[in-house]
Amino acid sequence: MWTSDVDLHSHSTHSDGSNPVHVVAEAMAAAGVRVWSLTDHDTTRGWEEAEAAAQATGMVHLPGVELTCTPALPPRSGATRSSSWHLLAYVPNGLERPEAARLRAWIAGLTEARGPRMAAMVERLNALGVEVDLERVCARASGAVGRPHLAAELVDLGVVGSVQEAFDVWIGDGRPAHVERGRPSIQDAASKVTAAGGFCSLAHPMYYDVDTQALMQVLKRDGVDAVEAFHGSHDDRYRAELWQAAVASGLSVTVGSDHHGPDHNPLPGRRPVPIDALHPAILALRNST
Repeated sequence: MWTSDVDLHSHSTHSDGSNPVHVVAEAMAAAGVRVWSLTDHDTTRGWEEAEAAAQATGMVHLPGVELTCTPALPPRSGATRSSSWHLLAYVPNGLERPEAARLRAWIAGLTEARGPRMAAMVERLNALGVEVDLERVCARASGAVGRPHLAAELVDLGVVGSVQEAFDVWIGDGRPAHVERGRPSIQDAASKVTAAGGFCSLAHPMYYDVDTQALMQVLKRDGVDAVEAFHGSHDDRYRAELWQAAVASGLSVTVGSDHHGPDHNPLPGRRPVPIDALHPAILALRNST
């Protein structure tokens, strides 16, 4: 049996989404979602808001976060995000578990690391003759400031014509104003999440351009519980490949739209996933609604 009432990957203005938490929740509920997770980048600041918004809209909220990690495998060729892998971390009852407080403190350190990195990138742009105000960039983020906020500022300044051009010309990996920042390994992040009573799923594997069987071996080795096989960027063939490989490897799957707001595809919800392949914690939450 399949369901499309689970969406465990979405973003708000606490990271690079365009809508506040309650609007994201309303969009999810309108799409028929019953189990939802807000997974902003490297921050848990929206958890309390998401919990309240989910209750107001009749959904169950699974506290989550999208952690930026170092790659566990090199890309084969042409990967669009080869410099980092993203790990979706979920903590059932995360607002109640005392162990989750330690995890949130560790994640807060990752969020704070974004500030010095952004300052360094703005400094590089200024040195290159592109005048950017750091305070204006940081004001765009209510939580974790990141490159999408800087890209939007460059668009508004007329330096570039689009966010994509900002990445391609100035701030993308290897571009003149790009600055790397410290990131945990997949194994380190997964161990911290597991210690807090949570579980992990590797986000959108298509972006990393790695062999599927090799990927499954690495995920099991590094303590990752699941893979986001059902993501908007994956076509039917790749979804099936990941799903079958995960099941054969004893892993679960997760599903997520990666919704960032009305100006960013894809839309929330509406992604069928085989129920029996979902992580047991997700099934328990779904059965509670």
